[in-house]
Amino acid sequence: MPSAPAKKHRDDSDARRRMRLSTWFALGTGALGVVLIAWPVLLPAGGPWVQLVLGAMTLFLAFRARAIGTRGVDDYDGRLSLLAAMAGFAILFFAGGAAFAVLASLGG
Repeated sequence: MPSAPAKKHRDDSDARRRMRLSTWFALGTGALGVVLIAWPVLLPAGGPWVQLVLGAMTLFLAFRARAIGTRGVDDYDGRLSLLAAMAGFAILFFAGGAAFAVLASLGG
């Protein structure tokens, strides 16, 4: 008994556009987060908290781009969104350490 033919993704131009926008926004927020990690004096008040939000946004947008790309784009590569996701994890790691230091200093 032959198996059913594999379903091909329908290459949707709207999905391609949403995937590109999510990828580029993720790269932008990732770049901004990395700059704020490298030079924290650029944002003296609330720095770690802004960095945490940027890291979370980067991860959300990168994984959203990957999900849209794998479901709706035929020739999806995914390297840029993977780079953005790695930057998001790095931002969360370093900003989480800074935020923990701030909270620990408040505790005494």
